[in-house]
Amino acid sequence: MRHNILVTGGAGYLGSTMVPELLDAGHKVTVLDNFMFGQNSLAHVCHHPNFSVVCGDIRVESTMRPLIKNADIIIPLAALVGAPLCSKDPVGATTTNHDAITMMLKLLSKDQIVLMPTTNSAYGTGDKNNFCTEESPLRPISQYAIEKVEIEKALMQHPNAISFRLATVFGMSPRMRIDLLVNDFTYRAVYDRFVVLFESQFKRNYIHVRDVARVFLHAINNYGRMKGQIYNVGLSDANVSKKELCQAIQKHLPEFVFLDAPVGKDPDQRNYIVSNAKIEGTGFKPVCSLDFGIQELIKGYTMICNTRYGNI
Repeated sequence: MRHNILVTGGAGYLGSTMVPELLDAGHKVTVLDNFMFGQNSLAHVCHHPNFSVVCGDIRVESTMRPLIKNADIIIPLAALVGAPLCSKDPVGATTTNHDAITMMLKLLSKDQIVLMPTTNSAYGTGDKNNFCTEESPLRPISQYAIEKVEIEKALMQHPNAISFRLATVFGMSPRMRIDLLVNDFTYRAVYDRFVVLFESQFKRNYIHVRDVARVFLHAINNYGRMKGQIYNVGLSDANVSKKELCQAIQKHLPEFVFLDAPVGKDPDQRNYIVSNAKIEGTGFKPVCSLDFGIQELIKGYTMICNTRYGNI
């Protein structure tokens, strides 16, 4: 079945990978984006007859209302993503990540489907073993995670919603971000050849940007049995520490050196191991390994040698 899909923030890191996949699957896709990073990351799909694009702000009701009215499925990707960017602009973060989504939910009819990325950073430090399932208590640390938790609660009141608690995303994208951890460490390995680690034993989970696109398509195709649920989305074999991540990168770049800082504290205190058994139980399996992503990034960084590809 083919759908009319509205993707807000569709020119961003996730969206510029996801939108072409949605089009290739036969859907009609409208993207709303404010292009705040000056990107032209969807230039390669402008030829597609089922693609349309609107330059606008998700916080403006008069912009959102007609776009939502014409959509069967809404994928709200537009956000100020990550703790550093939210700290830099806390008011903008709240109005975009919380207030605009609250407004969007009020504009939806009960029959419209909403598939939303949230974050597994909401787990904070997990239980005494740092292990987290979808039933684990949420202990968000950053403003970004706190507001995502609040929005997820409101989202799950909608009768046709799915929440994806995404692991830390990595991999090349037309709207690249090098500030994400795997992307950042690989960039440092390519250009600086070293990195200093704070609390190198802290673990988190990871997922390739292409597998994020795939899980949304999977949800569209299996919506009837997945709706109303929250799913962790990550690589089950990539619950790795910062030190283990550096060791994985070093296999491809032997000159890369990483050092444990003898003093100091990582301001990001997330440390958890995430179960992805629930999403795997629906038949979804990621296809892009952490090793694949590192190799891809090394090739990609041959073309990228500056720091404008970030969120801050």
